Amino acid sequence: MMKFLLILCVMSTAFCQNVTTLDHPLIQHKLTLMRKKSTSVCEFQKLISEVGMALCYEMTRDLPQTTTQIETPLQVMRAPTIDGKKLCLISIMRAGNGFLDGMRSFIPSARVGFVGLQRDHDTLQPIKYYFKLPKDIEKRDVIVMDPMLATAGTAIAAIDMIKEQGPRSIKFGALVAAPEGLSRFAKAHPDVPVYVCAIDERLNEIGYILPGLGDAGDRIYGTK
Repeated sequence: MMKFLLILCVMSTAFCQNVTTLDHPLIQHKLTLMRKKSTSVCEFQKLISEVGMALCYEMTRDLPQTTTQIETPLQVMRAPTIDGKKLCLISIMRAGNGFLDGMRSFIPSARVGFVGLQRDHDTLQPIKYYFKLPKDIEKRDVIVMDPMLATAGTAIAAIDMIKEQGPRSIKFGALVAAPEGLSRFAKAHPDVPVYVCAIDERLNEIGYILPGLGDAGDRIYGTK
């Protein structure tokens, strides 16, 4: 046990500076419902969309603002508005798609991109099958989404491909992360901020997060 805690402590120093954990009680309550084995497909879909809204809120907290003149029912005033920031939401398919409805309800003008990667269950390595981003991605700030950051192989590969297209900035959002995955991600992409709802205990022998919530894609689409 002491050895495990020591390893976890070393890992924590590698990633904690660039990781934001959303510890709001409502988010944690929804995550608990999502973890439950008995939660239905319909309810899981609803919950991940709602948490996607919360992630979007936190990940866009630093958007630059300007002011514009408007008229209220009572008087003219200068009011804050977003300063023309161009955003792109990128889903790591298929599970990342679960966040899209919630996030787009907050920022409907954002463009959407897709990275198709699946993990080989024998080697745990990502396999690419689809890649589609907006043509003007170099003018946009990117939010990449995948519910689970386990071994981080898929997330690292996705960020590698996205960086090749030259976006202005990249952030990564997930529901649940493993310490091992966060440490590996931080080494590969120390410049990419990570936003998660929980950092769980560890990975099991086949690369699944414990206690986790199972395969997010299967739970969103009812394929298992």
